Amino acid sequence: MNVDWLIVGAGFTGATLAERLASQRGERVLLVDQRGHIAGNAYDEHNEHDLLIHLYGPHIFHTNSDKVWTYLSQFTAWRPYQHHVLGVIDGIQVPIPFNLNSLYALFGPQQAARLEDALVARYGFGVKVPILKLRESGSDDLQFLADFIYRNVFLNYTLKQWGLRPEELDASVTGRVPVYISRDNRYFQDTYQAMPAQGYTRMFRRMLDHPNIRVMLNTRYDEIAPSVTAGRVIYTGPIDEYFGFRHGALPYRSLHFDFDTRHVEHVQTVGTVNYPNDYAFTRMTEQKYLSGQRAPVTTMITEYPQPYVRGHNDPYYPVPTDANRALYDRYARDAEAIADRVIFAGRLADYRYYNMDQACARALALFEQIAAGHPV
Repeated sequence: MNVDWLIVGAGFTGATLAERLASQRGERVLLVDQRGHIAGNAYDEHNEHDLLIHLYGPHIFHTNSDKVWTYLSQFTAWRPYQHHVLGVIDGIQVPIPFNLNSLYALFGPQQAARLEDALVARYGFGVKVPILKLRESGSDDLQFLADFIYRNVFLNYTLKQWGLRPEELDASVTGRVPVYISRDNRYFQDTYQAMPAQGYTRMFRRMLDHPNIRVMLNTRYDEIAPSVTAGRVIYTGPIDEYFGFRHGALPYRSLHFDFDTRHVEHVQTVGTVNYPNDYAFTRMTEQKYLSGQRAPVTTMITEYPQPYVRGHNDPYYPVPTDANRALYDRYARDAEAIADRVIFAGRLADYRYYNMDQACARALALFEQIAAGHPV
């Protein structure tokens, strides 16, 4: 088989590049994925109760990028949706990220007011403060609050999710869910917050509906590569696997999901409830909030973090530590040596914790480099 591009992985990065190369340059693309479906971890499908379920955990689309929003809007209508998360702290459900409403829910009014004044005086109103930065604040009141939030919101959740303490991870991880000096209970504050009206899978189908794109599922790269002659390869899978783990395996975290349909209209008052200190799981998500459907039943997804074991589960998250970044850099140098033939991009290939919009933006920027004839 002769094609211009062989793209490995049909998630956001691979599908975006396949669509751009086929539609904008008229080039022939073979897109392969070892799973039996497109859309990567954003894949969704209707269950036996016709509820739209995210098979790989909740995926809420949000972005500040006009370019990403405009691009994806070619392939889907949107249903406005602003995600809300509660965390169970000392038996009380409070807004996550931890904000001023969380503060008043957990402390008496006088103490909460004093802590609020200290926060606003130190950082200002409407500011997001990473927990590790808050722990360096210095004042007695803020040190007390920082230690409380660290112990009750971050520490055990991080241990469950990553198998590491917050201090052992790159600051970008703990910075993803900062303390928010605000009364805005939304989980995200991005300009665009919405869900694909008919789901992610339908959006991906439209992206890949082009005569120059051929999709092969249940297909591993190492199995198909010998029979394909491609001008160039784009690889979005784990970079260490591509190179046969020659420098050692990069660590990833994985997830296990339990799906439970209950014969009630709703179980939770918001889309997701986090359990930082109780149970082995981290959170429960009620899918109907995400899809906007109405039904007499509801489906819950419970997430259990676990180590990634090759051949037994899927790699979800790169583990961003200094040591792992140094190991990745060795693979990145190997990738540079074959950059004229193979391009590495995506969460697993770049070993970066991308959101969906970041993966799409990475692909769009990469396509612009290719189209301009710049070295990639």
